[in-house]
Amino acid sequence: MSDPRPGGLPDASAGTTVLVPASAGGLVERTVCANGVRVVTEAVPTMRSAAVGIWLAVGARDEQPRLNGAAHFLEHLLFKGTGRRSALDISATLEAVGGELNAFTSRENTAYYARVIDADLPLAVDVLSDMLTGSVIRPEDVESERQVILEEIAMHDDEPGDVANEGLFSALFGHDHLGRPVIGTRQTLTEMTRQDVHQFYRERYRPERTVVAVAGNVTHAAVLAAVQESLGGAGWDAAMAPDPLRSPTAVPAAAAQTVVVERPTEQAHLAMGVPTFDRRDRRRHALAVLVTAVGGGMSSRLFQRVREERGLVYAISSYVSHHAGAGLLGTYAGTSAGRLPEVIEVITAECADIRAGGLSSEEIERARGQLRGSLVLGSEDSGSRMNRLGASELGYGEYLSLSEHVQRITAVTDDEVHTLAAELLAQPWTLSVVGPVTAAQLGSAA
Repeated sequence: MSDPRPGGLPDASAGTTVLVPASAGGLVERTVCANGVRVVTEAVPTMRSAAVGIWLAVGARDEQPRLNGAAHFLEHLLFKGTGRRSALDISATLEAVGGELNAFTSRENTAYYARVIDADLPLAVDVLSDMLTGSVIRPEDVESERQVILEEIAMHDDEPGDVANEGLFSALFGHDHLGRPVIGTRQTLTEMTRQDVHQFYRERYRPERTVVAVAGNVTHAAVLAAVQESLGGAGWDAAMAPDPLRSPTAVPAAAAQTVVVERPTEQAHLAMGVPTFDRRDRRRHALAVLVTAVGGGMSSRLFQRVREERGLVYAISSYVSHHAGAGLLGTYAGTSAGRLPEVIEVITAECADIRAGGLSSEEIERARGQLRGSLVLGSEDSGSRMNRLGASELGYGEYLSLSEHVQRITAVTDDEVHTLAAELLAQPWTLSVVGPVTAAQLGSAA
């Protein structure tokens, strides 16, 4: 599914192609409709369910600074009613058949998705398509949902771990689109008008940015027929020219910095990280092995050294956030304020050892095995398979079968992990701390 075009936009002249044969565990097919909408399906006849997601290459990084939060605001508003259905109708229609309906917004994508029994897939496609193209965005709904999101921001602000991780993104990427909060701020949400959101809707929700991903007991032909009926002649705003493609973020130059938000919390919450490479970089599989070995589970290096051996934290974990042009390798930990300098020192010392080649072959093999197992276990659910389809089509420009994905993880060598660790962990750390501490109290640890 390689796509050399910037932004991952489809070639409208392409037909239906088989990406993965049925013999590989699930037939995966892809069609580009005449209007540019992409349809990707994975047929798993042994399931009785079907998961459908309408994914759009629209996220927080596509917003102007004054419209920070518009993509997330719009996600909320599309549940408030269309020309055919009220807000109650949207939820009741699927709940009446036992279905589940939800959505999410990220820095680069927005997805509306449902999971139903296989016979009700056409209904789910119709409801989601109606939401996507028929939303009326009434002024009164804008005002009521504005208050809901302000409450969501308040809830987010009450989670110091979330604030610390958001602060890490902001510190690393600054005023770049990746550095802004997905949910927006109180100021941008308060000042955003109905016209602002509706204009964003008309400009950004375009067929060429849209992917319909379906997995479960389905056939590609049946899904394609349902999509063509609901989205083929949909009310896309033809008067609006396609918006410019987003430009990838360059990997920022790492610089040691510490951002502290003083709060009277019981714990100090720490997020520390370094920038990484573009999400399509071939080294991403080696990076997955590295981050799993560093802090991906109870047997990982940081969990063992910081929690099990020293008892300094309850929670500690590492993660990678992939994006177009750049990414982030981060570690989160929560501890008492007095122990925070020691926690930082232990983490940095362990990472220095890992950078110098300190990960053993046993640790690396355990990480490979953990990743392989989690991939296989995740494939047992139609929703997980649908998510892989959508994320692969929009984010990675290729679709790997489960066996291919496992093979790429298995093929990662110890030397590749050591080389990557030496490169990434040699960068200065950026720290984001939330809790009853000051930068001065962190001393040399920061």
